Amino acid sequence: MLRWLMPVLIILIIEFYSYQAVKTIIKSKWIIGAYLLISLIVIAYISFFIFTHNRGEGQNRQSLFTIGLLLITVLPKIVMTLILFGEDVFRFFEAIIIYFMGDNNGGKFLPERRTFVSQIAFGLAAIPFTSLLYGMTIGKYNFKVIKQTIFYPDLPEDFEGTTITHISDIHSGSFDNPEKIQYAIDLINEQNSDLVLFTGDIVNTHAKEMDPWIDTFKKIENSSLGKFSILGNHDYGEYFEWDSKEEKEANFQAIKDLHEKIGFKLLLNENVRFKKGESELTLIGVENWGKHFKKAGDLKIASEGVHKNDFKILMSHDPSHWDAEVQHDENHYHLTLSGHTHGFQFGIEIPGWIKWSPVQYVYKQWAGLYENLGRYVYVNRGFGFHAYPGRVGIMPEITVIELKKGEKK
Repeated sequence: MLRWLMPVLIILIIEFYSYQAVKTIIKSKWIIGAYLLISLIVIAYISFFIFTHNRGEGQNRQSLFTIGLLLITVLPKIVMTLILFGEDVFRFFEAIIIYFMGDNNGGKFLPERRTFVSQIAFGLAAIPFTSLLYGMTIGKYNFKVIKQTIFYPDLPEDFEGTTITHISDIHSGSFDNPEKIQYAIDLINEQNSDLVLFTGDIVNTHAKEMDPWIDTFKKIENSSLGKFSILGNHDYGEYFEWDSKEEKEANFQAIKDLHEKIGFKLLLNENVRFKKGESELTLIGVENWGKHFKKAGDLKIASEGVHKNDFKILMSHDPSHWDAEVQHDENHYHLTLSGHTHGFQFGIEIPGWIKWSPVQYVYKQWAGLYENLGRYVYVNRGFGFHAYPGRVGIMPEITVIELKKGEKK
């Protein structure tokens, strides 16, 4: 019981201060009453979900909605609380000064709240509210095609100008708009790339999440070099309380089977070679390897038969793998394609000016292209969404990479 005392106390403080801001600005009893009623309903719904939701079920649409509702109601109120609490600190010291000056302040110890402070609190609170609302309604399907050219002095001549469409983190269990997903598939096909690569997390937890979307993703057109994929951390069913080991293994096998159903060749610690004329290019796919998550990937096994001088593209879901192992490997992996971070689905990106997200404090390589001694990793910002059912500032991404022969420009 004591473990709930602190959360309840925090909620009461937040609700008290947000109510103070509303009461200071709005004089209509009907509007204030409606505000209190809506707040009570939201608190009741979230509390009911917390106490009744089976945490072993994994992420589903109800949990995504609840997380979104929690964020969109609590974060603005936290902003108001911080501002009004700061005002109260100021009012307290102001009251002490007034008291020692001999002014009884009309019999009240604390001066009245200032309307303009509550107005500032409302204005600032509107920023996270509108941002989160945008992210949940528009941002999560605001697909962006990002094009990147990478130069390699040792790129095999016959692969000059090869293009790769890279997607990651589908998280099909979160989708709720078939038209938007079809639009994204059309964008993928419009790129007409030589190679289509998917770097893991096809579902949140269960293979059945993908069933309504199989026919849609089957429409990704086959490219001249093919369509290939790997597994991500969510594909192993690690975040669910299974009734038996057999049930977990059956789900895992069903997830692996999904890749064939949508026309992708799943690489499980293995590699394939492409030949053009006298040139060769090797594609390597490892299972998930993460500094903070499951380590099923084995770079040595995946690279069997691959030589140091071969031109290599590696698919590895978690960019911490590149940071910890790949960039220093003597095998010289030219390009690694990753995802996993989603760019936290929240941040600020203005090309050429600023690129920031809270996830950068956890992952050194979290979105876009990074390089070390001629070895590159590209981290896709993700196709879908997870946990928070939206995207603010960090949009869903379809990456198109062109390989060019020559020195870095």
